[in-house]
Amino acid sequence: MPADKQPIPSVWARPRAKREQPALSRDRIVSEAIQLLDAEGIEALSMRSLGTRLGAGATSLYRHVANKDELIELVVDEIYGEMRVPADADPAGWRAAIAGCAHSLRAMVLRHPWVVSVLGQVGLAYLGPNLIRQSDRMLALFQAAGFSPGEADQAMKTLIAYVIGMTTSEAAYLSMLARSGQSEQDLLESLRPAAEQAVQDHPLLRDGYAAQQGREPEQLREETFVYGVERVLDGLETRLGPTAASAR
Repeated sequence: MPADKQPIPSVWARPRAKREQPALSRDRIVSEAIQLLDAEGIEALSMRSLGTRLGAGATSLYRHVANKDELIELVVDEIYGEMRVPADADPAGWRAAIAGCAHSLRAMVLRHPWVVSVLGQVGLAYLGPNLIRQSDRMLALFQAAGFSPGEADQAMKTLIAYVIGMTTSEAAYLSMLARSGQSEQDLLESLRPAAEQAVQDHPLLRDGYAAQQGREPEQLREETFVYGVERVLDGLETRLGPTAASAR
């Protein structure tokens, strides 16, 4: 490598130690980090705070993880392992299977809303074993549908981009809600007078807002997400020609 170029630091780009301390393994560190993140959010995560939870000094953690960035790579890959992606690709059921992957990814993000704030930090995330496995299985679903290998990759990334884009704002909203200590319904009720006033001079928004009154907010979020997934799949399906459409 030329002297003026530096390698991209990543836990996936360096060898893993052959021996680990039995009482403090990398797996235990990752598991505890996820619990900390779920309970207190990304702001609470540091090598020191994690070491305290583990009953170990930060120095002990550095034997397994070089820094906080590597730790984030590890926890992100770990939660990607929660996604449900079929191991067998059935050409006849490709659309339902891929929609299921989208819903599973959304559920994973909403279980761990902090993840949306760190995705930009994991530049080599695609080297993680869980993400590799899930990506390979999703590619198999798209190829079973009839996409060429190259277009299958583009189709998969298009769907994931939609899911991440939608769930980023949704996760931020739910995190705010959790910090407030209010239920979603209570928050919306408290904001209703201000919201109605804000849309008063905008008839299209006013009518849409009125139509949503009395609906369960969680159901509305779910319906919005489903609509987007189905439209993305509609668009992708046109790439496969009339045969795929007639098989639905």
